Amino acid sequence: MRNLLSRTTMNTPNNDSTKKTGFWCRALELYVDGFRNMRLGKTLWAIILIKLFIIFVVLKLFFFPNFLSQHATDGDKAGYVSKELVGRGTYHQQHP
Repeated sequence: MRNLLSRTTMNTPNNDSTKKTGFWCRALELYVDGFRNMRLGKTLWAIILIKLFIIFVVLKLFFFPNFLSQHATDGDKAGYVSKELVGRGTYHQQHP
C-alpha cells in the first residue's frame, strides 16, 4: 500500500496549485480566483463601492461641516476641545 501511494504522488504534475503554501496565501488565492471568475459579482461590487463613496464623501461634504475650524482659532484648537469637554462634563454633573 505504501508503494502505491508513493507512485501516485510521483506521477502528479508539480505545478503551482500542488505546492504547499501558508494559510494566508491559500486564502488570498481563493478570494482572487473567486473574484476573477465572477460575472454579476463585479457589477455588484461596483455598486457597493459607489454607495460607499456617496456615504463617506458626498454626505460628509454636505451634512458634516468642519465645526472645529469654524469655532476655534488656528492655534488653540486643543484648548477649545478641552474647554468644551470640561464644560459639557460639568453641565451633566449639575443637571442629571
